Amino acid sequence: VHRGQSLNQIRLIRGNPRLSSAEILDSHRRDPLALLDGQPCRFQPEDLDHGLPLSVDLVGKGDGIAGYRVRRNSRLLDLSLIGGHRTGEFWEPVRAEDGLKMILEPEEFYLLASLETVRIPPGLAAEMVALDPESGEFRTHYAGFFDPGFGHNAQGTRAVMEVRAHDVPFMLEHGQRICRLEFERLLQTPDILYGKDAGSSYQGQGLQLSKHFRE
Repeated sequence: VHRGQSLNQIRLIRGNPRLSSAEILDSHRRDPLALLDGQPCRFQPEDLDHGLPLSVDLVGKGDGIAGYRVRRNSRLLDLSLIGGHRTGEFWEPVRAEDGLKMILEPEEFYLLASLETVRIPPGLAAEMVALDPESGEFRTHYAGFFDPGFGHNAQGTRAVMEVRAHDVPFMLEHGQRICRLEFERLLQTPDILYGKDAGSSYQGQGLQLSKHFRE
């Protein structure tokens, strides 16, 4: 890291802006928050616990790659180099068994993509949280903030999940729900939304690594 680099961001909250399950469903009906195969996902009230559930895609784009796992031994990563690192030096692709199941090894760090595409309306923001806060088996939300405007187009944008299993191996199945999105109402609609015009890096992403790595 170098002096002057931005490593985090601050968010200011006044009152309780979080949407209830009923408010999330109402917003989803008016302007879909998640799509599956281009169609609005169907959710029932019992599917929500103040958050919209997301499931994992283990099929990929046809190349068999379901995600990436961090290599244990690699050279130093310079955060000042945008697009300056070769993917293969830091990540290795992982594939699902029979295209439908994957075993996460303890304490290994994975990148996986959501099966659904996400659409964040201009007046809302969202945060990825654990599906079950009481579960200590794995964690999916190391960097899970979604700006207003993220994926807010006809197709939506997949959510990339940063996943780490804990003490024991953990098996995932294609389509398994592994996290949820909690939504917060903004005080006003921002003048600049997440997307191409703002120079955003991940609008329209699939299973995409961070901007520090070459395509």
